[in-house]
Amino acid sequence: MLRQPAVAGQFYTDNPRQLRADLERLVVPAAVKERPLGVISPHAGYMYSGTVAGELYGAVEVPATVIILGPNHHGAGRRVALSPAEQWQTPLGAVVVNSRLSSLVRQHAPLVEEDAAAHLYEHSLEVQVPFLQYVRPDVSIVPLCLGFGDFASCRALGEGIAAAIREYGEDVLIVASSDMTHYESAAAARRKDEQAMAAVTALDPPGLLRVCHQEGITMCGVVPATVMLVAALELGATRARLVCYATSGDVTGDNRQVVAYAAFTVI
Repeated sequence: MLRQPAVAGQFYTDNPRQLRADLERLVVPAAVKERPLGVISPHAGYMYSGTVAGELYGAVEVPATVIILGPNHHGAGRRVALSPAEQWQTPLGAVVVNSRLSSLVRQHAPLVEEDAAAHLYEHSLEVQVPFLQYVRPDVSIVPLCLGFGDFASCRALGEGIAAAIREYGEDVLIVASSDMTHYESAAAARRKDEQAMAAVTALDPPGLLRVCHQEGITMCGVVPATVMLVAALELGATRARLVCYATSGDVTGDNRQVVAYAAFTVI
C-alpha cells in the first residue's frame, strides 16, 4: 500500500524541483547539531511555518528512523491510528514505513491500531515528511495519528513508545507535530503560548495538557507533544530547548488574528 499525499500543492508545492529549492532555503544547517530524543515541529503551510520547521530541522541530526505523532484534525478513524501503508509518497519520492518498529509499537502500546482512514486527509504528519526526506534521504517513519485527549492515554502511549524504542535498539527521533495558539492577536497568542512553552521546557507532560485545557490554549498538537514528552522522559531526557517561536503575522504583517508556531528539542 502507498499513502498518496493529501496536501501537496496546498500546504507545500507539488513540484519536486521547487519543493527541493524551498527546503534548501528554509533548512539552514546549524554549526553544531543536537541529537534529541524528541522534537516539536509546526505543521502549517510552508509559507507560514516553514521557517520555524526549517530552523528546527537544521538544528538536529535526524536518525534513520522517526516516529511522527500528529493530531487528528478530521476526527476520522481510530483514536490511535498507525498508518497501514508500506510507503508514504511525497513529491520528493516514497518514504518507507518502518515495519519492525511499527510492530514493536503495537506490541508495547495496545491503544495503537492500524487504520488508513485517520491518515487519508490528515496534513499534520504529512508536512513533516519532506523536511525529513530532505535532511535524511534514507529515513523510515512510523506515522501515528492521535484522536484522544486524556492524560492516562498519553502516558500509556508514551510509555509504550519508549519501550518499543528500547527494544528496537537503534536511534529513533520522535517528532510531535503541533501548531500553537490559533486565531487570536499576536500579543494574546504569545501570552497564552508562554504558559504552554514553560511546561514543555520544564519537561512537564501532565502540566502541558492541563494548562492548555485550563487556559483555553488552542495548541492543536498538545496530545502528540504530551506523548512525546512522556516517551522522552522514559528514555532519559533531561532538558528541553525552545528553538524558535513565530506567528503567521510575521509573514502577512497582520497581527490581529494569527496562528503561532514553536519548535523545541528534547534531549
